[in-house]
Amino acid sequence: MRKLSIFGATGSIGQNTIDLIARDPESYDVVALTGGRNIAQLAEDARRLNADIAVTAHEALLDDLRAALAGSGIAAAAGAAAIEEAATRPADWVMSAIVGAAGLVPGLRALEQGATLALANKESLVTAGPLIMGTAKAHGGRVLPVDSEHSAVFQGLVGEDFDAVERIIITASGGAFRDWSLEEMAKATPAQASSHPNWDMGQRITIDSASMFNKALEVIETKEFFGCPHEMIEVLVHPESMVHALVGFNDGALMAHVGPPDMRHAIGYALHWPKRKALPVERLDLAKLGQLTFRAPDMARYPALRLAHEVLEAGGLSGAVFNAAKERALDGFLEERIGFLQMAEVVEAVLDRLSTDARLINAEMTLDRVREADHLARKAADQVMAEWQ
Repeated sequence: MRKLSIFGATGSIGQNTIDLIARDPESYDVVALTGGRNIAQLAEDARRLNADIAVTAHEALLDDLRAALAGSGIAAAAGAAAIEEAATRPADWVMSAIVGAAGLVPGLRALEQGATLALANKESLVTAGPLIMGTAKAHGGRVLPVDSEHSAVFQGLVGEDFDAVERIIITASGGAFRDWSLEEMAKATPAQASSHPNWDMGQRITIDSASMFNKALEVIETKEFFGCPHEMIEVLVHPESMVHALVGFNDGALMAHVGPPDMRHAIGYALHWPKRKALPVERLDLAKLGQLTFRAPDMARYPALRLAHEVLEAGGLSGAVFNAAKERALDGFLEERIGFLQMAEVVEAVLDRLSTDARLINAEMTLDRVREADHLARKAADQVMAEWQ
């Protein structure tokens, strides 16, 4: 029986992971589940899977969680320190699905225990890729991709020599505004940006999809995960979301991963790796589908993609700056302090302001320095938005 934990259990990735685990409960011993404000869901899942401990990120909700778990024998805890402690509990496989930079430390702690980390928290690699991969190597852990694009690349490379790879193409749906004009996008509201045409995701990642910041993070993640030059990484807009990524080889061949837009495929692949097991996902009828379309992204509409490559050129802690500025800019948009297109302007302004700080660009990557970069970037983003008001 495999021991496993799920960090971010109440989000869409966590819920899809639980769906798969609950179909074969005799195979898993659930150690820890963590979540946010959805205490009812967290407690229900902890009871359903008989977890050892359930943790909410919000200390003020600890009494609510304890009440929801009363009589179950399941321990309850709350706060960032409790989540970090839960990650030190021995587990064979850990799902990292906490949204944002908050997922970095639990992922590191799990890897320090030698766990296999199923990584859906792309911010971990964006902010501290070398630290994540180095920690896995040092402690005998392993990082498996759960983003559909990186899982697709990972699967496309099975049995292949990476030296034969010429390019990696990740696809993007284009999000809610893929057919909007720039003028319409400038006036977009948070409610309009929160509806995805293909995927069922949380609000923040759905808005990141519309702005293509999600794909920008994935460009950085691709470089960090596969160790390839950023010039090898391409993005294509693919509205159907059926081709998740393609790997191009030096003989001109393209290996494409095709499947329905269902995160249970990538989750299941990581859960059962190195084997494949049957999954409850749709089987595609290509004749019924009829056609697949692709187009190059318009960089004027999606400046986040350009910024991602500039971050990779700069190196150092630029990824941490980029992610933190992006998170604060998204907060500003949700609070209606800035417009949709201004999110990229905030991020670019922060990168410009901090680009000459040697502490951020040339510094050795440690957890403390990543945290410092994150703090400075958030502060700078708040200053930029305040100056605009």
